[in-house]
Amino acid sequence: MHVTGRDVWRFLAAAALSVLVAVALFSDIPASVRTWTGMSLPLSGKVIALDAGHGGADGGAVSRTGVVEKDINLAIALYLRDYLQQAGAVVMLTREGDYDLAAPETRGLASRKTEDLHERVRRIEGRGAVLAVSIHLNSIPSPRWRGAQTFYSPRSLESRRLALAIQRELRESLGNTNRTALAAEEVFLLNELDMPSALVEVGFLSHPEESGLLADSAYQRKVAAAVYRGILRFLAEENAGDEAVASRSVRTGLTFWLPNP
Repeated sequence: MHVTGRDVWRFLAAAALSVLVAVALFSDIPASVRTWTGMSLPLSGKVIALDAGHGGADGGAVSRTGVVEKDINLAIALYLRDYLQQAGAVVMLTREGDYDLAAPETRGLASRKTEDLHERVRRIEGRGAVLAVSIHLNSIPSPRWRGAQTFYSPRSLESRRLALAIQRELRESLGNTNRTALAAEEVFLLNELDMPSALVEVGFLSHPEESGLLADSAYQRKVAAAVYRGILRFLAEENAGDEAVASRSVRTGLTFWLPNP
């Protein structure tokens, strides 16, 4: 079999990313955001887009105690940005503060929200991101439901793989749901983006206990770390093509296989 330089590079990249996945999967990252150098920067040069949902006049959902969705979305997105940057990624955020992306002269909340969504798509597409993750919170009239869930466009197999990887890490890290990733046909952002993308509803503001957790910075970092590990898992599997990815557990020293979903 003829082996090209490209083949060697793909193998090294996949191997390096697999090591990072293994370390990330079996550690809690947040302590002081682990430092990666040299060959252990497999995300180097990869552009990843993060979208903190809502902003400005559009606050999103609000808990009974006054926790506002837009603030939690941004906090988690910023923690996630830090973890990805430590792994070498170039991270673009659709917003870094409390504002929307509509023009100042646009009037009416509905018009601003529509313009804001179109501008988010334009900015993400304009940066050539390899994937995009949008952070949101859930809320329903009943206080019964809790837990995170990841959504993807049914039009994209790669988006499904990304959502499955993220949801797996959320289930294992947070331990508050048995939900699986779900196809969502009417989410504008997911349908418009041309790269693998997922929308993560990280919890329910309508659940009294969970809304308190979501307002806690330590829990926000835990959520961000789980999404980060899901992104690493997705990219490791992508780099390996159709092959299973060998990932080494730093806890047990055993090699286990992560087949593509």
